[in-house]
Amino acid sequence: MEAQQTRQGGDGGGREFHRVADELRARMTDGRYPLRSFLPSQRDLAEEFEVSRDTVQRVLRELANEGWIESRQGSGSRVVKTQRIQSSTPRATRQRQGATLGPLLSEAFEQPEVTLDVYTLTSESLDAHIRLQAERIHRRSISPEHIGLRMILPSEDLQLPYPRDKDDKGDPRLRDRLHAITDRHTESLRGVLKELRTEKLVPSVDVQIRHAPLTPAFKLYLFNGTEALIGPYEVIQRRIELESGEEITALDVLGLGATLTHHVKDADPNSSGTVFVDTWEAWFDSVWTHLAEQPVRLR
Repeated sequence: MEAQQTRQGGDGGGREFHRVADELRARMTDGRYPLRSFLPSQRDLAEEFEVSRDTVQRVLRELANEGWIESRQGSGSRVVKTQRIQSSTPRATRQRQGATLGPLLSEAFEQPEVTLDVYTLTSESLDAHIRLQAERIHRRSISPEHIGLRMILPSEDLQLPYPRDKDDKGDPRLRDRLHAITDRHTESLRGVLKELRTEKLVPSVDVQIRHAPLTPAFKLYLFNGTEALIGPYEVIQRRIELESGEEITALDVLGLGATLTHHVKDADPNSSGTVFVDTWEAWFDSVWTHLAEQPVRLR
């Protein structure tokens, strides 16, 4: 995707493209760029991120292809899709910008003991949100004593139905691209959390990642044993640009923009929230124990 940029010598190849795209997705997800708001101008984004206008333009094309923004000549880029959460608890909807994943994860990280169980296609969105929480810890805004993360990803040798070339199911390039994205964000997660422990900002950090032979049709977040977020992956058709510069019409899924439902466990063992959280915790534990590969621990 960044081969042309690298030849032009402007922005250090794919790393800069992904850095800008990840940050803009995170800002739309956590409400800093709310629905129907306009992103900063291309010039302002290029100056903020210290990248070329070409990189910004290609990031905006990618976000438009993913359904996040709508760009019009002379009007700028407007946010047309954000992360939405349907919840039965007022706590999830008290943010002025509306309910998003960011505030719920922020509340989870405000507890002394933070436990996260995550089932997802890639570690991309989780990485973006964990980095935001790490910034809060560095600023001493919050000070958890323990962070425990268990994450289940699809097995790398699994033949996933998406993303793939719409017209050529056997083309491995989009699968390889998915693995590269997952590896990059998984290593970023490890690095961010390891740094918190190394700098003695969080006394105890435990990261375990396993791979299961399952195709994720949904993403699942379990917070501190008391809250659950779950949402389906929406299958979309979009254009994806490879690092070679070639564009492919692909069948992909939209994860960051999918609607999530929020459920909270309470004192009533028979309440719908309690049953929902307990059921999905049991499902996660069963897959973790019986289907997933051995974890790689952060030590």
